[in-house]
Amino acid sequence: MGGKNKQRTKGNLRPSNSGRAAELLAKEQGTVPGFIGFGTFQSDLGYVPAIQGAEEIDSLVDSDFRMVLRKLSKKDVTTKLKAMQEFGTMCTERDTEIVKGVLPYWPRIFCKISLDHDRRVREATQQAFEKLILKVKKHLAPYLKSLMGYWLMAQCDTYAPAAFAAKDAFEAAFPPSKQPEAIAFCKDEITSVLQDHLLKETPDTLSDPQTVPEEEREAKFYRVVTCSLLALKKLLCLLPDTELDSLEEKFKSLLSQNKFWKYGKHSIPQIRSAYFELVSALCQRLPQLMKDEASRVSPSVLLNIDDSDPGVCPALWEAVLYTLTTIEDCWLHVNAKKSVFPKLSMVVREGGRGLATVIYPYLLPFISKLPQSITDPKLDFFKNFLTSLIAGLSAEKTKTSLSEYSAVISAFFECLRFIMQQNLGEEEIEQMLVNDQLIPFIDKVLEDPGLQHGQLFNHLADTLSSWESKADMEKDDQMAHNLENVLLNFWEKLSEVCVKKINEPEADVKSVLGVSNLLQVLQKPKSSLKSNKKKNGKVRFADETPEGTKENGKCASPEGENDGNSELVTESLLTQNSLDLVSPLRKKPLEDLVCKLAEMSINYVNEQKSEQHLRFLSTLLDSFSSNQVFKMVLGDDKESIVKAKPLEITRLAQRNPAVQFLYRKLIGWLNEDQRKDAGFLVDILYSALRCCDSDVERKNVLDDLTKEDLKWNSLLQVIEKACSSSDKHALVTPWLKGSILGEELVTLADCLCNKDSESTVSSESYFSEQWTLLSLALSKHIKNDYLIGEVYAERIIVKLHETLSKTKEFSEAENSDSSVSFICDVAYNYFSSAKGCLLMPSSEDLLLTLFQLCAQSKEKTHLPDFLIYKLKNTWLSGINVLVHQTGSICEQSTFLRLSAQWLKDQVQSSSLDNTSLQVLLSAVDDLLTTLVESEDIYLLGAYIRSVTPDNSEWEKMRQSLPNQWLHRPLLEGRLSFNYECFKTDFKEQDTKTLPSHLCTAALLSKMILVGLKKKTVLENKVIEEIIAELLYSLQWCEELDNPPTFITGFREMLQKMNITYDNLRVLGNTSGLLQLLFDRSRENGALWSLIIAKLILLRSILSDDVKPHYKRKESFFPLTEGSLHTIQSLCPFLSKEEKKEFSSQCIPALLGWTKEDLCRTDGGFGHLAILNSCLQTRSIDDGELLHGILKIIISWKKEHEDIFLFSCNLSEASPEVLGINIEIIRFLSLFLKYCSSPLAECEWDFIMCSMLAWLETTQENQALYSVPLVQLFACVSCDLACDLSAFFDSTTLDTIGNLPVNLITEWKEFFSQGIHSLLLPLLVTVTGENKDISETCFKYSMLKPMCETLTYISKDQLLNHKLPARLVAGPKANLPENLQILLNTLAPLLLFRARPVQIAVYHMLYKLMPELPQYDQDNLKSYGDEEEDPALSPPAVLMSLLSTQEDLLENILGCIPVGQIVTIKPLSEDFCYVLGYLLTWKLILTFFKAASSQLRALYSMYLRKTKSLNKLLYHLFRLMPENPTYGEAASEVSNKDPKTFFTEELQLNIRGTTTLPYHIPHLACSVYHMTLKDLPAMVRLWWNSSEKRVFNIVDRFTSKYVSNVLSFQEISSVQTSTQLFNGMTVKARATTREVMATYTIEDIVIELIIQLPSNYPLGSITVESGKRVGVAVQQWRNWMLQLSTYLTHQNGSIMEGLALWKNNVDKRFEGVEDCMICFSVIHGFNYSLPKKACRTCKKKFHSACLYKWFTSSNKSTCPLCRETFF
Repeated sequence: MGGKNKQRTKGNLRPSNSGRAAELLAKEQGTVPGFIGFGTFQSDLGYVPAIQGAEEIDSLVDSDFRMVLRKLSKKDVTTKLKAMQEFGTMCTERDTEIVKGVLPYWPRIFCKISLDHDRRVREATQQAFEKLILKVKKHLAPYLKSLMGYWLMAQCDTYAPAAFAAKDAFEAAFPPSKQPEAIAFCKDEITSVLQDHLLKETPDTLSDPQTVPEEEREAKFYRVVTCSLLALKKLLCLLPDTELDSLEEKFKSLLSQNKFWKYGKHSIPQIRSAYFELVSALCQRLPQLMKDEASRVSPSVLLNIDDSDPGVCPALWEAVLYTLTTIEDCWLHVNAKKSVFPKLSMVVREGGRGLATVIYPYLLPFISKLPQSITDPKLDFFKNFLTSLIAGLSAEKTKTSLSEYSAVISAFFECLRFIMQQNLGEEEIEQMLVNDQLIPFIDKVLEDPGLQHGQLFNHLADTLSSWESKADMEKDDQMAHNLENVLLNFWEKLSEVCVKKINEPEADVKSVLGVSNLLQVLQKPKSSLKSNKKKNGKVRFADETPEGTKENGKCASPEGENDGNSELVTESLLTQNSLDLVSPLRKKPLEDLVCKLAEMSINYVNEQKSEQHLRFLSTLLDSFSSNQVFKMVLGDDKESIVKAKPLEITRLAQRNPAVQFLYRKLIGWLNEDQRKDAGFLVDILYSALRCCDSDVERKNVLDDLTKEDLKWNSLLQVIEKACSSSDKHALVTPWLKGSILGEELVTLADCLCNKDSESTVSSESYFSEQWTLLSLALSKHIKNDYLIGEVYAERIIVKLHETLSKTKEFSEAENSDSSVSFICDVAYNYFSSAKGCLLMPSSEDLLLTLFQLCAQSKEKTHLPDFLIYKLKNTWLSGINVLVHQTGSICEQSTFLRLSAQWLKDQVQSSSLDNTSLQVLLSAVDDLLTTLVESEDIYLLGAYIRSVTPDNSEWEKMRQSLPNQWLHRPLLEGRLSFNYECFKTDFKEQDTKTLPSHLCTAALLSKMILVGLKKKTVLENKVIEEIIAELLYSLQWCEELDNPPTFITGFREMLQKMNITYDNLRVLGNTSGLLQLLFDRSRENGALWSLIIAKLILLRSILSDDVKPHYKRKESFFPLTEGSLHTIQSLCPFLSKEEKKEFSSQCIPALLGWTKEDLCRTDGGFGHLAILNSCLQTRSIDDGELLHGILKIIISWKKEHEDIFLFSCNLSEASPEVLGINIEIIRFLSLFLKYCSSPLAECEWDFIMCSMLAWLETTQENQALYSVPLVQLFACVSCDLACDLSAFFDSTTLDTIGNLPVNLITEWKEFFSQGIHSLLLPLLVTVTGENKDISETCFKYSMLKPMCETLTYISKDQLLNHKLPARLVAGPKANLPENLQILLNTLAPLLLFRARPVQIAVYHMLYKLMPELPQYDQDNLKSYGDEEEDPALSPPAVLMSLLSTQEDLLENILGCIPVGQIVTIKPLSEDFCYVLGYLLTWKLILTFFKAASSQLRALYSMYLRKTKSLNKLLYHLFRLMPENPTYGEAASEVSNKDPKTFFTEELQLNIRGTTTLPYHIPHLACSVYHMTLKDLPAMVRLWWNSSEKRVFNIVDRFTSKYVSNVLSFQEISSVQTSTQLFNGMTVKARATTREVMATYTIEDIVIELIIQLPSNYPLGSITVESGKRVGVAVQQWRNWMLQLSTYLTHQNGSIMEGLALWKNNVDKRFEGVEDCMICFSVIHGFNYSLPKKACRTCKKKFHSACLYKWFTSSNKSTCPLCRETFF
């Protein structure tokens, strides 16, 4: 065979040695032995037919199939499983002919693999077999005999899925009718295979011991044996009767083998079970054969009767019964009394060992088959048997399982009845059964409630009923007499037991309960077992006496089937007619017993007040409510009932013991307060009522009790009992519907609703019971009708409604303690139960009130949260009922009509704030969500229409909206007006209530949103109108400048509730909305026009959709206000061609107007406004056209000069004239911006002269700024001045050539001077009149253009101002008066509340700052050297301002830790304070930078004393952002040098508001940058002295963002410096942050290297030595120290430090000695030389150094010689 590890060639067709051996065998013998397992027998070559010519057939099989079949022979489970699945798939997919080629191989493979150890393989095999069968069909027939035995075994596989798969395959091959025939065809082969498995195979023959583990071998063997036994049974069951005889011999040989009988005692339960099943089948199908083997069958079955395995028992007991039935002489072969009965007794005594449900149904058939000879003596046998049965109840498993217990009880009574029936007349046995078995058993059960389940009493009742019926129907008098004696004896003994249980003062509760349950069951025997829902058969006994023929009958199968000749027959459940009359044999003794027990109980109640006996009495009376029993309970007491009762009550009580008992006893018991649970007493009441003859009597009694005797809690229990039982309800219906109870309940409702605080003395539970009673009366419906009279129910609801309506009058605390909560509970129960009945009108009113309370805010209703939650649930339940009513709800419902009107009134009353509106919308959402569930699909649409205002109401609400929205459109030129559109003072309203239009639009939008989400039918027109109004509201809010917080809150609320145009557009059909908006825009203009522009801007509307609406340009003319505004709004979105079309319509219209026509909308004003709108979007780029318009305007001036408002009083000007002037000024501004062609000199003259004249008008009419058009006029006038200033400011040499010759000169000398001489005083005047002006205040809109214009003022114009003198108290300043006045006037405006003013003032002062230090420089001599730390203040007015600002900043930022970033809200009050503070510092730093080194030293000393700089630095680290990245560079991560606030210059624009959020952070960074650059030493000093946390924050931030920038700037300044030093050269190295200075004088060469730190300027600058030639070491160190000290402690640049150092060295070489205190020639602070000499040692010192020496040492001696210094 080759090497052991040699790899075989893939696809090698030459068979191995074993394969060749098989081939040789085939050639020599003509067969190939079919090995099954590892055992072969010479007599039989196998069960698979030999394959002839293996090689030839092998070549006939498809190659794919061949590969799969080879895989099936592998040992690996996974390989076999996948191969089998593949085989099944191939059988399905391949042609029949190809599959047929496999059939010769299949039997051998199937027979082997169907016994495989792995269950998945076996299941897959059967599934594949089914697919093979379906493909080959009848071609399987030749191979059937070799397959069938294993196929049957597979159908009996212990793995259920495999067995089912085999059965499916079998059914696929043979229909049910053909199966017996197929089995018969193969019966011999099947029997042979199965017998061999049972008798010959062993674990080692079935599996290879060398490769298969022992455990696996045994498991396979046990499974094969089990399957073989079950397959034999299946064979017997399926074989036709005619074929049985032919197999008798084979079975005889099987039964003759001892090995077969040993399977009955096998250790494996599955084998035993299969064995007993086979025995049962043999008894059925081959009875004679079993009789012949009786000596083996009987012991094998009967002696195993105590087998307790749950899998074996059913088969065993079935085999027992079949054995007893089939083999009459079975008891001859076993000793019953010694071997069988003890085992049976043990099993029964132990309760079946947990298998009672399996074993006990067989006990009755078992004892019925016992011959008399076996059971003698009968008395002892049956006594022991029944005693064992009862003992089985005590078993642990029986106690814990209801089914086990029921099986034992059922078996006991069945056997008892059978024994009684068999032995009737034998007095001993009768006595034993009743006295010794039944009665003690009942006694035991009564004491133990755990034994009372399982329908024990029902079984007893059934037993008694069977005896009673037989006694009544029995023809044999003797037998009837015997049964009567048995019954009499039973009742006598039962009575003794019951009396014993009850006749105790402290009667056991369990026993009393047991007696009452027993008596209840015995009273209605026919209803027993009716609650058993399972269709279990119940044994009954035949009426005729059993005869000897019963032996011939066949025993019942396990399913309970019996032969017709047997005395045991089955019937279904007993009929459920519980009204059958009780047998006379029971009625008399039962009544006697009840009367005796009732009398005994009442005695205990009367004497000892025993509640236990009273409860028992209640149960008795409930079951046995008869006059006789009540008479017995009354006894001999003849006392009359309470007096003063109506006559009919008195007479009724006299003749009816039950009523008499009710008044005498029961009322007293009911009214005892200490009794909490009085339900059983109410049961007695109902028992008494049953004894009344008519409903009238019952009603009279209850009415009387209601009026006087019964308390509310008793009434509640009476009504609850009536609701829980239809019988009891029928008794009291007239009373419930009557007037007495109704009136009482109405009175109760009135009391409860109006109870004041004094009445709360009663217990809470007492009120709770009363409310429960009301709730029950309203909410309980019997047969869709009220429990009480409907009229009374309505009156109660009215009372509840009245109480709820008053809640607004009380406080929240009073409402918390009020009855509202109880009313909610009652109403909720009422609505929840009203499913089937229509709501009455009063309940709809109640519903409306509930809705109103939930739809209003807490401020109005004064209700706590828990009550609001309750109210919501209550009204929602009511709405739910309303919606699900049938019929047209909308027309019928009062609630829907009134709630719609109420909602409409609420939103139109303008009394809602945001909170109230949100509550309202939330309630409406809940309401509509419920309405949508209605079957009426048009209900929601109708409801929305009823809330929607009509056109006039909408118009009225639109008119009532405040007109502040016009501010922005007017200022931005988006809309033009030539009439006074509003005359309000523009003061914000104090109220926080929302305008009615906003509320209405929000409500209706919410309503249609709910409807659209729920796919409700709504009219498109309604949807579009509501959306249009919503857009109107939102546009109004958006146009407001600086809207109040409640308007902002309104918009945020709509966003949160998803009430947006986008949501509504997506959900609904808004195809007609655009047309609607255009119609309204063309008609009314204003906001409607802005809405269209907004929608186009947001791309909510496509421009292609808009075009059709303005296609005909001529349709807009003649102009109206609506068409003008529509065109103005559309302008930004029109193409150039479209704008030209509009322009071409307008330009001709500018010509030839009269004065009046010029000012009209359809005249010059309107057409110029359109041209301005077109020009604003740069769509008119035709220079000639613009010049033409300008010439037309100039012609207007010539013709109608009085229209032009030049230097005039505007109080006399009409709005129309103001309007045309505004449009002319706008045109001139736009003309300057967009006209590129040069202007003629006359045109420039017109523009500039007009501008100055309009400015004069503006300046002269300050009093009229509150008039909107005057304010607008002022704005556009300043705009024109600003545009002209910007134009001339930006002129270059190239552009000057296009201007007239003297224009620039005229501008500078006259026009610019004229502008600023007008505007600067105007600024002072305006800001002086109003100290607190908001930037967004419309009244001062002109501040922006005016301030922007002032930023163009020149320094000379500032210095030549003509402002009034303004003096400020303080030290005398060095500044000239003119400059001081300017500072005193402008500096305080840095605190002004308007940003434009602050920025404009900053720009003006910034131009002055460099001029100021020179005045201090002139007076520098006045600061003597002797002063201690001499300091000089920057301009006093700035420092005074700074002091004020520091206090304000401390309030804003003082509590914030340094390093925590504060975000200042743009344009807020804090914003202005912080902005002014930072701008002030920028000015101070600019001033500081412009000063000389000596002055800087003095100024810095002043700042150090005031600690102002420290405060600034702390504030900066609260204002600078953590990541100061510039906006544009934030996304450019890849950029190596990203832009930051430190690298980009801050542009302080007045107009630009887009960067406002970054304004303060950027400005703070700019100030920090300036501070580090100009005051590095002071920042370093602050940093070193700060706490560690701040130290780290500052260091980290500065190193990361600032140091690189400053280092680069410092190095660059050195590189680009133009400063020349005689004898010293300076070089800088940017990469290493180094500056190198080389000093040369004669032969001396000195080289210094200055190194900047990474956290420059915080860290110390290191000074290192380079070359040092001709200088002593000590001298060198001194010079190094001087430079290092200067750079560390002085606020100067490197170049300044080097200059100072060079001066020191120069002086040293000139012979000037160092000061021996500071070791420097030139003082580092005041730059003076050493002048003060010691008279002793002649050494000279700096004055400042010497002063410090004296003050610090407290001596006046020379630092060197220690002599007194003179």
